Amino acid sequence: MLNRIIKFILIVIVSAAMVYEFFQVNIGNGIMYLLLGGIIVLLLFKHEINLLAFLQIRRNKFDSARKILAWVKKPEQMPKKQQAYYYFLNGLVESQSNAMTKSEKHFKKALNTGLSMNHDIAMANLNLAGIAMARRRKREALNYMAQAKKYDKAKLLSDQIKLLKGQMGRI
Repeated sequence: MLNRIIKFILIVIVSAAMVYEFFQVNIGNGIMYLLLGGIIVLLLFKHEINLLAFLQIRRNKFDSARKILAWVKKPEQMPKKQQAYYYFLNGLVESQSNAMTKSEKHFKKALNTGLSMNHDIAMANLNLAGIAMARRRKREALNYMAQAKKYDKAKLLSDQIKLLKGQMGRI
């Protein structure tokens, strides 16, 4: 929501106010400015709309997450990693509304843009495998499942992968 330059300016102002308050021996105010600066630095690296959408998805409020993600008008202006997570979140929201074409498009865009965490890459590949299986594209689904298995280092998605493989036998 805020421009990156504005965030840098806010960090400088808050840091200057923090140093001033510490030199005036107003420790409480200095700590408050330190925490405020920390929040601004966090928002510098993580896009606040993505954070809000993650929170709504975690609460299973997909309609609210869709509305929050609609606030972004130009996702191309986000940093690449945050842009990838924007598309990943859109894919998750669209997959809940059974819009397979849109969901597939968003997941592929997220993978091409570059998700940073292995379990997120595995989750995107697993969702793409489910979409391919629903469209009766067995080879593509097997390829996506192999990718999901490769990136699932902590074996968090092993049950879902086994479930999809079991359903694959019916095709």
